[in-house]
Amino acid sequence: MRKSTILLAISFAFLAGCAVNPVTGKRQLMTVSTASEIQMGQQNYAPMQQSQGGEYDIDPELTRYVDGVGARLAAQSEVPLPYEFVVLNNSVPNAWALPGGKIAINRGLLTELESEAELAAVLGHEVVHAAARHTASQISRGMVLQGLVLATAVASSDSDYGNLAVGGAGLAAQLVTMKYGRDAELESDFYGMQYMSKAGYDPKGAVSLQETFVRLSEGRRTDWLSGLFASHPPSQERVNANRQTAMSLPAGGKTGEAEFQRAMQKTRATKPAYDAYDEGRKALSEKKTDEALALANKALGLFPDEAHFHALRGDVRLVADKYDMAITNYDRAVERRNEFFYYHLQRGLARNELGQTDGAVVDLEKSIELLPTAPAHYALGGIARARGNMPEAIKHYKVVAGAGGDYGKAATTELVRLELPTNPGAYVLRRCDPDANGKLVVSVKNDTAVQITGVQVVVQYADETGRQQQVRHDVLGQIPPGQIASVNTGLGPYTAGANCPVTVVAAQVAE
Repeated sequence: MRKSTILLAISFAFLAGCAVNPVTGKRQLMTVSTASEIQMGQQNYAPMQQSQGGEYDIDPELTRYVDGVGARLAAQSEVPLPYEFVVLNNSVPNAWALPGGKIAINRGLLTELESEAELAAVLGHEVVHAAARHTASQISRGMVLQGLVLATAVASSDSDYGNLAVGGAGLAAQLVTMKYGRDAELESDFYGMQYMSKAGYDPKGAVSLQETFVRLSEGRRTDWLSGLFASHPPSQERVNANRQTAMSLPAGGKTGEAEFQRAMQKTRATKPAYDAYDEGRKALSEKKTDEALALANKALGLFPDEAHFHALRGDVRLVADKYDMAITNYDRAVERRNEFFYYHLQRGLARNELGQTDGAVVDLEKSIELLPTAPAHYALGGIARARGNMPEAIKHYKVVAGAGGDYGKAATTELVRLELPTNPGAYVLRRCDPDANGKLVVSVKNDTAVQITGVQVVVQYADETGRQQQVRHDVLGQIPPGQIASVNTGLGPYTAGANCPVTVVAAQVAE
């Protein structure tokens, strides 16, 4: 395939995939339909909330307040999407929008705002991201680039809380952590301020918000760098642009300082408890278990109703192998918030350590129902294997094997142990070559991450009468991961490049 033909094909794909941006009126690359965007948002909204700390259900009045502000802004949008707004129980300052109008703001960002107008600036910005189809546009560009890479490869050869999520649940995290480009950010600022003004808010709230973000970015706070600023980088350019936009809009409008402070009263009052909890999580990640337990107790002393605090105390007990005490703490977390995956996951792991496998399975399956994770699937795979249910074990391990990381590696090893004896050809690759005398040499490669042994191959060949025969050969010794071993069959003549008449029929993990 000629390069010019490829470029022409890509050009036609680009033109065919162009659509008018419903907010700006400009043409942009778009291969994702609005219906697909809405479906994408609906499918990923719940798992994304689970992975980011769950819904902030301690203060339902605040959620209703935020939803009301969001609804007033969404009503100004040119695109009638099924908008939803949720407050998440997460201290990291962040807000995000999934395709199709599914929007979230973290408790940690709300505590940094000062007025309803600033809240409107945040939510209006996210509404524009959804309405202007920014994420879908990024996905579309990715699809075209993938197509270009694939086509070029063909042309050149002309031949043949929160990182635990697995499977489809991992897609949501990728969607909301995409870094928006400069144009998308300026566009969302500009049209978000238009929405603010139309909804009766003072657009200067967007100016003060960006000024605060620039100041915070200069302080290099890690929670901001890993949160909002990772996908929404602030800049002085955005501040200046917002000032110009504010000057072009009608002066005045609602700032809503009093209303916002009233809505935030409970959340601000409990902030010291969440601060202690966050410090406790950090201490536990650094293996400072005594400090983590003290901070969990401090958080519970300040605000005993928060389930996350009980779970932190459970996690400290779990890493100390105090499984009965951990289960008690997770019980208290589940009593307060039953529909959060993490408490069920951790209680299931603790029950499994105590041999309470029936209860562990119930908890782990409940956690997967809420958010599929590698630890849950891996533990269920181990339970199924211990019970002799190999197909069930293989099913769980295969989910985890594709996730990467430590769990992915461990699951891949378990899959090899289970499948290698019955399906050696999937893990041991074979190749045929002639030796100097034209005799067939079979090479096998260990394509696993573990050492293997007992490799046997069967060679099919025609004898001097033309009848098909089979002969089995042992590949002697152990083969390390990624290494190759060979056996000379003595059969021939064999011509290089001819069909390789060899099947790998046996192999096992070297214990």
